[in-house]
Amino acid sequence: MSDACNHGPSMNQLCVSKVPFFNHLTYDEMLKIAEMSRHLNFKKGEIIYHDGDPLESLYIVHKGTVKIYQLFESGKEQLLRVLESGEFMGELALFTNKTLDSYAETMEKTEICSIHRDDMQELMHQHPTIAVKILEQFSNRLDETEKLVGNLSAKDVETRIADYLVELVNKAGSIEIELPMSKKDLASYLGTTSETISRRLSNFQTHGWIEQKGQRKIRILDQDVLEELSHG
Repeated sequence: MSDACNHGPSMNQLCVSKVPFFNHLTYDEMLKIAEMSRHLNFKKGEIIYHDGDPLESLYIVHKGTVKIYQLFESGKEQLLRVLESGEFMGELALFTNKTLDSYAETMEKTEICSIHRDDMQELMHQHPTIAVKILEQFSNRLDETEKLVGNLSAKDVETRIADYLVELVNKAGSIEIELPMSKKDLASYLGTTSETISRRLSNFQTHGWIEQKGQRKIRILDQDVLEELSHG
């Protein structure tokens, strides 16, 4: 990992311009935020932070993909979410002095902008709307986590996979979707094994509900059936 060069003054290049809770600010205001942030480069498979590390900064994904997960004493990994460009992590640093309870690991070459808690708290004093928007995003995260816990405890694997595919379709706005992670990581996220994921997807294809196009690309052929399955 190493510090990267600051990005030029183009709005599209500003890491902070991609984040929902900054996008209402002016160009000059975002430029000031960019100047106070650290730009970090990571290779694929590098750990950005560990469970137990001090919670000191907000991290924004500028380019690349990051997975957030927890490790149990048994060694089992539970994937919590995958973050892409414009998404963020470590938001609790803005409101608490607790330590981190998860790991953040890059899934490909990734650029991160980090902003220290003190600077973020000063920004929230200057622009209270930032705090409101962060709380909105935080609330969405809690909803996603509650849904994940509910799915893992109450739904069978087939239902979880169908629900996940429908979620991707809704997010993409297209029946042509691409899994944002490997089947191993998807298995960790859905609380099963990669072999089970492969078997269930093959079963969906045999029934004519989906068409698998390569390792990660999927075309949804019968969304209605998947939605019925997703409701258990």
